[in-house]
Amino acid sequence: MSKQQATRTNPDIEEMQRRIDEGIRLAQRRLVQQALHDDHTLVVVRDGKLKELRADEI
Repeated sequence: MSKQQATRTNPDIEEMQRRIDEGIRLAQRRLVQQALHDDHTLVVVRDGKLKELRADEI
């Protein structure tokens, strides 16, 4: 693949990454909403340590 061809595909890669990031954020929001609804806790990594938090603390 030439440098010119790689440059042409770069916007496609950036768009795909944007969509993946958007999907991850949506999944995280839904997970927190469900945990709030069901009164569950979530386990997250904060400052390199595992912590169990109530959904309203996230």
